[in-house]
This record gives sequence, C-alpha cells and structure tokens, in this order.
Amino acid sequence: MGAPSAKRVVVVTGAAGAIGTLVVSRLGERWSIRATDIRSGAAIEHLDVVDVDRCRAAFEGVDAVLHLAANPDPASEWSELQAPNVVGAHAVAEAARDCGVRRLVLASSLQVGMAYPHTRQRRSEDAPRPANLYGATKAWVEALGSWIAATSDTSVVALRIGFFSERPPAGANGTPDNVTAWLSHGDCVRLVQAAVETERGGLTVVNGISANRYRIAELGEAEHGIGYAPVDDAWEAVEPG
Repeated sequence: MGAPSAKRVVVVTGAAGAIGTLVVSRLGERWSIRATDIRSGAAIEHLDVVDVDRCRAAFEGVDAVLHLAANPDPASEWSELQAPNVVGAHAVAEAARDCGVRRLVLASSLQVGMAYPHTRQRRSEDAPRPANLYGATKAWVEALGSWIAATSDTSVVALRIGFFSERPPAGANGTPDNVTAWLSHGDCVRLVQAAVETERGGLTVVNGISANRYRIAELGEAEHGIGYAPVDDAWEAVEPG
C-alpha cells in the first residue's frame, strides 16, 4: 500500500500497551497519531475510555479510531473486565459514531472462538463461541461494532487477534494453539494498517495471525477483504533454512 498523500489523523486508545506502543512507533510517521491511555506519559494523553464525553472530545475531527484499551488477560474475572472491556468499549463505540469517525478498528481476539473443537479451523464468519469471560467481552466488542456499522456511516473492522509476540511462542507458551495463532510484530503493524486504510464499508471481522504454515484460523477475509499481507511464519522462524 502506498503512503497517503496527506496524513490521516488516528486516535489510538491503549497506546501504552504492547500493541499500542508498537503501532505508535511503527506508524507514527505514516499517520498523525493521537496516542491516549489511562496511563498518561511522554506523548500519551490521558484518556479513561469509560468516560464517553472525554472520548467524544478526543475523537472530534479524526479519520479513524484504533481501540486497543482493555484488560488483555484471558484469566480475568468480571470485576476486572467490566469497566475497561464492557463499559469502555461501549463508550468508545458511541463516541466514534457521534463524532462521525470514518473508521473504527476494534481489538477483538481469537478467544471469541476458543470453545469450538480444537480440530476445527476458526473462520472469520464464525459466530462467537468463547470459552472464558474475557472472550465473552470480546464478543461484546464485535456486537458493538455491528451496531455502529448498521446505524451510522462509521465503518468498523474487528480484529480477532491471535498470540501477539515478537517471536514465536516457546517453552510453556509453545502450545499448538499458541504457535498456530502467532501474530508477529511486523504482521501486527501490517494488519492494523490494512484495517485503518481499507475502503471497505460496513462491518468486517477478520482473524489476525501471521502467515504460519499451520494456522488455527483462516486469513481469507483479512487478505482479500481488507488487503492484509502477512509475511512471517512461526515455522520458518524456528526452523530457518
């Protein structure tokens, strides 16, 4: 994808997190990024996503919102998930709609489908079937995306993100599910860029993993629907040559 003629303005929530830090670092020259997080710091504005009025103020006049702010721990309990993953996701979605944002990109997770049999490859069109409460909150995020896309001009891309890490998972994390769900740093940036810049309207749900030889999830909609072009492979990374 060639660079746009003018920089688009993109708000990133959860910019102090692992994916947010990477995206701001790698795409900061391509886009004009407003980095926000509940943990403010150098070049990061304070934004608690449960505050819909603050979200509206942050999103006014921007091209896209990349919503990453959430509790990312699949083992979390309801008391830890309710505010950031449920209330916060609703506030962000509502504010993006109210501000007429062109594109809302939502961080979902492959956890939305982990109750399907392990022998079944996950498809982006699969209905959510979470096996934990965290996955249920990500199903809620996708439902919010459907609501926004159906009732406004804001188009939505929901990313069912896999095992995000710089290198393929190994050791205790090196389970078949995790290795086949690996999403490298480079491919994560490519995925986010495609999600923000695609011209597709409505709601699009895509799986977010690398170009692994064996894949827990298919990538057809990600590749053909939004133009995602992954290059990394967990097996090539661990078996060079």
